[in-house]
Amino acid sequence: MDNRKNNGGHSTKATRPDDKRKNKFKEIINESFNNEDIIQVLTMLKIKAIGDQDVSAAKLFLEYTVGKPDQTIDVEGVTIPVIDMTKWT
Repeated sequence: MDNRKNNGGHSTKATRPDDKRKNKFKEIINESFNNEDIIQVLTMLKIKAIGDQDVSAAKLFLEYTVGKPDQTIDVEGVTIPVIDMTKWT
């Protein structure tokens, strides 16, 4: 069995406080705002998107509320030509 599989059984979680993979400032950033602040920012985006008709604000607002659209390909309008080989004689 390959000992490197699944990181050789070693944990990939940052458990030590001096681990460089851990973001030191994430907790401070999360403590610097509350739910009301997030609501105010989303309301501001909504007002800017609808009132000012700002396309970039509308895209950002929709990405955070509805989610990013999946890339789709429209194949409904594609027609495949049919060749009748019996008429070639």
